Amino acid sequence: MTAHPLPTADPAAQGVDASGVHAFLDALEADPDIEPHSLMILRHGHLVAAGWWSPYTARRPHLLYSLSKSFTATAAALAEAEGLIDFDAPVLSYFPEFEADITDPRSRAMLVRHVASMASGHEDETVDATYGTDPHEPVRGFLLQPPQRDPGTVFAYNQPCTYTLGAIVQRVTGQTLTAYLRPRLFDPLGIGETLWQRDRTGREIGFSGLHAATDAVARLGQLYLDDGVWRGERLLPEGWVARASHPHIPTAGATLVGDRQDSIRGYGYQFWMSRHGFRGDGAYGQFCIVLPEHDAVIAATSGTERMQEYLDLVWQHLLPAFRPGPLTGRDDADTALRERLDALALPPADGGPVPPQWAGDRPDAVFTPEGGACADLPKLTEARITADAGGWTLRLTEDGEPFDVRYEGPGWTVTEQPVPVAVSGGTTDADTFTADLAFLETPHRLRVLCSLPDGTFRARWLTRPLGDWPLRRLRAPRGSVRARAERPQEGL
Repeated sequence: MTAHPLPTADPAAQGVDASGVHAFLDALEADPDIEPHSLMILRHGHLVAAGWWSPYTARRPHLLYSLSKSFTATAAALAEAEGLIDFDAPVLSYFPEFEADITDPRSRAMLVRHVASMASGHEDETVDATYGTDPHEPVRGFLLQPPQRDPGTVFAYNQPCTYTLGAIVQRVTGQTLTAYLRPRLFDPLGIGETLWQRDRTGREIGFSGLHAATDAVARLGQLYLDDGVWRGERLLPEGWVARASHPHIPTAGATLVGDRQDSIRGYGYQFWMSRHGFRGDGAYGQFCIVLPEHDAVIAATSGTERMQEYLDLVWQHLLPAFRPGPLTGRDDADTALRERLDALALPPADGGPVPPQWAGDRPDAVFTPEGGACADLPKLTEARITADAGGWTLRLTEDGEPFDVRYEGPGWTVTEQPVPVAVSGGTTDADTFTADLAFLETPHRLRVLCSLPDGTFRARWLTRPLGDWPLRRLRAPRGSVRARAERPQEGL
């Protein structure tokens, strides 16, 4: 299906002060702990600002991590509207084959609405225990974890809750989440390619693993802002958005990472309440921020562990930019902002040409892990640099398999095989080679440093994947690329 472009408008025409967007971009780019990948801002139903930091691009899908949960909840809403799911029914009623195994009264009392709102009664994350108990049937593994409290009485951010919600949808529809959502949500919204990680059951995992473009996030946010109506057509059942964006369980006092002032304000149905509006979010800064009081949506992808800091910058700079009415005399400011957004780029890693002594198959161009092993990637056993007149190739050997990236500079060189990756770098002095590898369908970047005198290398994640994935798996799950590990990547 060919997507209809979002309506566009100059920021001033929709009451958005370009100077506030500039200030936000300045703050993002000045923060060494935030690597922005994309940003889309919608106001009054119009796209007023959009940009991608090269080498990231508009059409490429990006791993959304736990922002996937909001799409899973949307699928559950549609299934409920079709009479296939009852949010007040016991979870166990959808898996009668586990009836004899599940004896804990709290597990048996767990309702669909409890797993939809992270209120299963467990006090902590159960993903390790769930997959450890039954890697072949995670729903059974989850229900075999006795909740410490009655369902509906305590919040715990718990991946198997969303996994189970997604599993119910897939069971009652007989389809994957993607297949079910395609004619009901993705196509009507004009969302293009989406790819979702599966586990060994064949299910799409629901709590994470969705790869989609930022445009898909923006369209979902606009749908929720407009109460489930898209271009005059109701796609979501009436009342669903209010239910999903209403706090069903308090989160204050829950175990959260760091000072997360925007995560202690309650949890709805796979959406967080925020100081302003509500949001879906995913690890490393994947955001769908819905601001009803400003009639605005902010969609963003990034690579950062400082997600609260990112939200703080939104509140500090973007909220004041939303004005009550159109602004006049701002043509030059709007043009300058558009030009800046069109030219966004991540700085490449520093590096000069590779000297001759590093070239070819000479022994001194082969490097072994510093200290005997690479802590971040223990199966990475060798790095090799090959230089020629056009640039250089870095070969990393992981678990016996070569992983080659080619650099032809300047800036970033993008290749699609073995996975979509951008590489930059070179020699930073006579003895040191540095390369940055940005895995373009994920938030993750790897830095490799080789020491010529020692013949050793170090490799470390600047943003570490939530899962022990080999390099060849850091991509959207196309074709035969599927999750075969016992436990899929976590989704925070």
